[in-house]
Amino acid sequence: MARKKRYPLPKRFNAALSEAAYARLRAIDADTGLGNNYCLTVLLENLDEIADRDRLAEVYRRFIHEQCGPEEP
Repeated sequence: MARKKRYPLPKRFNAALSEAAYARLRAIDADTGLGNNYCLTVLLENLDEIADRDRLAEVYRRFIHEQCGPEEP
């Protein structure tokens, strides 16, 4: 059941997601009933509270390495 939304989301943009990321977003949406935009808003606005900065940086480094290859000297 969708909840009534009162928090304005003035910024609009298209975002491409992997199938795995979109499936996870839809699962969060299903658990909370907030909708994709609100789920992403909550995650991004509270990222420092829910993610360890060093671990997140390592995940980004690993993703970059896997998708772009190692850095060139």
